[in-house]
Amino acid sequence: MIAILSMLYLWLKTAHIIFVIFWMAGLFMLPRFFIYHQESEVGSEEDGKWIERESKLRKIILTPSLIIVWLLGLSLTAVLGPAVAGGWFGLKILAVLGLSAYHGVMAGYAKKLARGERPYSDKKLRLLNEVPGLAVAIIVILVVVKPF
Repeated sequence: MIAILSMLYLWLKTAHIIFVIFWMAGLFMLPRFFIYHQESEVGSEEDGKWIERESKLRKIILTPSLIIVWLLGLSLTAVLGPAVAGGWFGLKILAVLGLSAYHGVMAGYAKKLARGERPYSDKKLRLLNEVPGLAVAIIVILVVVKPF
């Protein structure tokens, strides 16, 4: 199996990067959707449209991309084996786990909005919208520079 993955390494890596981009695009969009959604009246037609948009974003882009990113990332790790040993890789995995947890929190918030709950302020959502950008910056630095 590893031999087959090794032959496909560049394709796996390419697909991994593409799906990371899809995942990140969705993670940047979702909190922005929430800000606009919260401006609508609970139960209104606009509220229903935002619920549908958020659901489609999660089901069509975010969750499939998250799953594919993890599957491809684990495949790449299996191919590289000891080459990924080092503190930078462990920290990268922690950052990706954190980003995955953030994804879960955002999916949970979408469900709260669908129930008519609005526990976060617009300001908090704007701050949360910065999390993916910070995480990606850290991950890219770790992967490219490998500082330790």
